[in-house]
Amino acid sequence: MKNFLIPTTLKDDTISAVKSAISQSKKMECEIILMMVAETPDSFSSSHFLREMRTGLTKSQEEVLATCRYLIDHTKNCKLKIHNQYGLSLPIFRRVIENFSIKLVILPHSYKQETKRIHQYLVQLAGNQKCPILHLGNEQFKDFSKALYIETSSANVHVKDVQQFLNENFSYEIVSQTSKTEDYENIAPLSEAISKYEIDLLVETRKGEKIKFKKVKKQHINEKLGLPVLSLYEELV
Repeated sequence: MKNFLIPTTLKDDTISAVKSAISQSKKMECEIILMMVAETPDSFSSSHFLREMRTGLTKSQEEVLATCRYLIDHTKNCKLKIHNQYGLSLPIFRRVIENFSIKLVILPHSYKQETKRIHQYLVQLAGNQKCPILHLGNEQFKDFSKALYIETSSANVHVKDVQQFLNENFSYEIVSQTSKTEDYENIAPLSEAISKYEIDLLVETRKGEKIKFKKVKKQHINEKLGLPVLSLYEELV
């Protein structure tokens, strides 16, 4: 059973994330968890605390959720679960991953653009888990097949090991590889490879990092190139 976690604020691209999860399930039984997080209300009054927690959805959010339910209702092998999380920490997030047996975290493009600290915190917490992360671009949903492996200078992983992991867990083929440049300042070589080999997915490995909140957020490579990125925890590969 392959379960998926989609952190969301129910923007339109949540629908693409759900479609990606359905595609990744390969018709096997799965559960797709839409996770919505919010700060714990700062109140000593239990009644005020409960009122603050009962925040309703906007009309557009309800429409996105209704579309997601419709997709799942018409996909026999998948179930949908809504998980509302008030307050967030490393132990809490780790328990969510473990309790739902999450095999892939799917991050919609809009979620990484959220400015609230708790959403930024979740993205960083996800990066420190051993679970693979699929960073979606801002394009409409499509199936991925041809991958470009971006090798970091500090990685102790061979491309053959990455491909073996992909064979065992996904259905992507690495058709080209390149070395990571500092902050991807020069993306011309990447763009050329993407065009030449008709790349529709980037693959990278990552290590755990100390969580920091910066005023100027570092731009992820999929935001520059517009392609989805599958990020694999190095120890897993």
